[in-house]
Amino acid sequence: MVNNLGEYFKIAARNLKMRSLRSWLTVLGIIIGVFLIISLLSLSEGIKETINRQMMSLGGNMIFVMPGDDSNPLAGMMFGGDKLEARDLDAIRRTEGVKTVLGASYQSINVRYNTENKALTVEGFPLVEGADVLRKFQGWSLSSGRWPSASRREVVVGMQFGRDIFNAPVQPGDQLIIKGKKYTVAGILNSLGAKDDDSAIFMDIAEFQDLTGQQRGTAQIAMVQIDETMDPNLIAEKIKDSLRRVQRRAYGSDDLHFAVITAEKVNDIVGGVMAVIQFAILAFAGIAILVGGIGITNTMYTSVRERTREIGIMKAIGATNGAIMSIFLFEASIIGFGGGIGGTVLGLGLAAIIQAYGQVHPLFYFTASFSPWIVIFGLGFSFLVGCLSGILPARQAAKLRPIEALRKYE
Repeated sequence: MVNNLGEYFKIAARNLKMRSLRSWLTVLGIIIGVFLIISLLSLSEGIKETINRQMMSLGGNMIFVMPGDDSNPLAGMMFGGDKLEARDLDAIRRTEGVKTVLGASYQSINVRYNTENKALTVEGFPLVEGADVLRKFQGWSLSSGRWPSASRREVVVGMQFGRDIFNAPVQPGDQLIIKGKKYTVAGILNSLGAKDDDSAIFMDIAEFQDLTGQQRGTAQIAMVQIDETMDPNLIAEKIKDSLRRVQRRAYGSDDLHFAVITAEKVNDIVGGVMAVIQFAILAFAGIAILVGGIGITNTMYTSVRERTREIGIMKAIGATNGAIMSIFLFEASIIGFGGGIGGTVLGLGLAAIIQAYGQVHPLFYFTASFSPWIVIFGLGFSFLVGCLSGILPARQAAKLRPIEALRKYE
C-alpha cells in the first residue's frame, strides 16, 4: 500500500512538471492567500503579545481611571471628556486598598528648540512624589542625565525626542522654549514602548498646569497603585462607588463618566479588538484562498479532459478507480501544499521585515509572532484546500470507462 502511494505521488509530480506553467500559476493563487493570512496573523498576534506584555509589566496592582466608559475607555482618552476634579482624586485616595494616586494630564503645545518650532505632546506627571511608581510600574528609566527637580523648570524627554524630533539631537542641559517659557532638559528616558510617549516631553504636573492654565489639582487620567494583597477588581468597584458618591453630592446623579480599569480589563479589551481584527483577516484572506481553490479545481478538470486517453490506457491495463483518484488528489494536494509553503515563507518574511523596520522607525514597538501554530495553520489549511478542490475532478477521472476514454481519442 505504501509503495503504491509512493508511485502515485511520483506520477502526480511528473504530471505537474509536464504542465509546469499552468501548475505554477495555480500555485500562485494559493501563495497569495496564505501569504496574506500568515503575514497579517503574525503581525496582529505580535501586536497583541506586545500590548499584553506591557500591561503585565505594570503588575496587577495598578488601576487606571480616565474619562469615558468601561466598555470603551480608550475612546475617552482619544476624544476627551470629563476631567478628574480634585474631589474625585481625593475620593479615590480615601478608597480602601488604595496606596498611591498619580494624576496626569497631556496637551499638544508648540515647542521651540534652537530655531525650530514643532507642535509636540507635553505631559504632566507628579515626577517627584511619583518617581518610585513611575520607575517601578511604568518602566521609566533614564538613559542619560538626571531626574528633574520640582523647584526648577526642568523636564525629561522621551528617547525619540532626544534623537529624531529636531535636526540637532537634544542633550541633557539643553534649553527648550515651551509657550514662551524656558525649560531645561534634565534627562532623557529609555524607550517607554510607544512612539507617542518616546516623542513626548514630561514635566511636573504642577508646572504643567501653570503652563497650560489647567486648574490645579485636576487630572485627565489617574494611575492608582493598590494594595498587592487585595483583589484589583474589588478595589476597582470600590473606586467606582467612591466616584458615584462624589457625583451624587456634586450633581445629584449617580451617572459615572469615568472608566475604572485594571490591567486585566485592558488585556480583555485588547484581546477582543484583536479577535475582531483577526476574524476580518481570516475572512478576507480566506476569500483569496477560495479563489485559489477554484483555480485548482479548474486546473484539475482541464487535466482530466486532456488526459482522458491516458486514463483509459491506465484503466485498461488494470488501474483501479482508487488509483486514478489517488493520483489526481495527489496532484491537487501538491499544488495546495506547495502554495502553502511559499505563502508561509513569504508571509513570515514580510512580518520579519516590518518588525525590523518598526524597531528602527517605530510607530509602535512590537515583535511579530512566529509561533509554530501559525506555520502549522498555514500549511495545513492550504493542504486541505488543495485536497478538497481536487475531489470532484478526481472522482470524474475515476468514473471514466476505459473503452469510452480510448474511443474518444481514436
